[in-house]
Amino acid sequence: MYIHTMLKAYEYRLYPEEDQKILLAKHFGCARWVWNWALSKKIEYYKQTKKTLNRYDIQAEIPKLKKSEETSWLKEVNSQSLQAVLPHLDAAYNRFFSKKSNFPKFKSRKNRQSFEIPQNLEIDYEKGEITLPKFKKKGIKCIFHRKILGEIRTCTIKRSRAGSYYVSILTEDGTEPPKKPVPKRNKALGIDLGLKHFAITSDGTKIENPRLLDSSLKKLQRVQRSFSRKLKAHKKGEPLSNNAEKTKKKLSQLHERVRNQRKDFLHKTSTQLIRENQTICIEDLNVQGMVKNKRLARHIFDVGWGAFRQMLTYKAEWYGVNLLTIGRFDPSSKTCSACGWIKKDLKLSDREFVCESCGSVLDRDVNAAINIRDFSFIGIRNDSESTPVSEASLETQSRKSDERSHSQEAPRSLAAG
Repeated sequence: MYIHTMLKAYEYRLYPEEDQKILLAKHFGCARWVWNWALSKKIEYYKQTKKTLNRYDIQAEIPKLKKSEETSWLKEVNSQSLQAVLPHLDAAYNRFFSKKSNFPKFKSRKNRQSFEIPQNLEIDYEKGEITLPKFKKKGIKCIFHRKILGEIRTCTIKRSRAGSYYVSILTEDGTEPPKKPVPKRNKALGIDLGLKHFAITSDGTKIENPRLLDSSLKKLQRVQRSFSRKLKAHKKGEPLSNNAEKTKKKLSQLHERVRNQRKDFLHKTSTQLIRENQTICIEDLNVQGMVKNKRLARHIFDVGWGAFRQMLTYKAEWYGVNLLTIGRFDPSSKTCSACGWIKKDLKLSDREFVCESCGSVLDRDVNAAINIRDFSFIGIRNDSESTPVSEASLETQSRKSDERSHSQEAPRSLAAG
């Protein structure tokens, strides 16, 4: 009998020396080359046979490449890191054929680099070092902000566009995920995501949007203009000047700083919500459709809804919390949480919900959060309380056509953002 155990990843900052950076660069380059080479072979094989080339057939050719004079430099890196590329390429193909993502792309040295180490990783907490295969002479300096719990499965070395190095270590602790309690509406929290406020909960709490990109926008724009001027003066075919390279790195560092600040905020917020509640209710937002609005695209990207939902999903498994999701066409904003009446002509500019049936005057965002909670329990028999809006589920077919024409309405706080 297979027992599902929990997987956790730990990420640490690396500070390699110059000679170690050179060897890391070789690993990045070889892993990237194997990906592009294998992808090219798969494409050509499919054109000729209309079949997918097996990854084991590709893997069998790697030793031959090492013996060839043209590609003998593959010997300089860990052989398992080269083989580890192929399962990821197969997974990318499977996601494409199952219509979950686009077709795999060729990798560029200009983007984020990474390679995987399946085994033989050594960690020294006292020295603050991590030793990798082919790096046996001296370990790489690593900042361990916490100890690793569980058995190490794989290790991934990454380099950001800003030139920062990280190691991500996947572990399996051998314990089963905690059992989740029976969902009850009186112990559930509905969350409505927005732009003016990052999140509004069904108990009336409003979490402020830190607007991290806006706070650094002027500096980013100034450095971007400086880099654009240097790039405009650059002659095609020649390498960038030293000043241009410095400005490019500074720009990448600023973006990385904003990205790290956003990740820190999302982690802290998601962890607090998960730890304090037994059941969390959210809605399925069409983020890809929303970012087509040019006026709001930058703000939507900055707020990080997709990453926030991903964090809620895996942390709910860690802590044994129920995560319920309603459909993107459910009229959580247009429904009165007190009586269930639906206001079909609600506008984005309306910040208060005035019910023409029962006379209730409600905060638009809090009303939506309450409805997200209540909609999540429609059809759940173990609910300990009745749901005022349960009758609204009977109008599903009629409201879907309404909501499709207003799909951009999903984030209730956009008008005030």
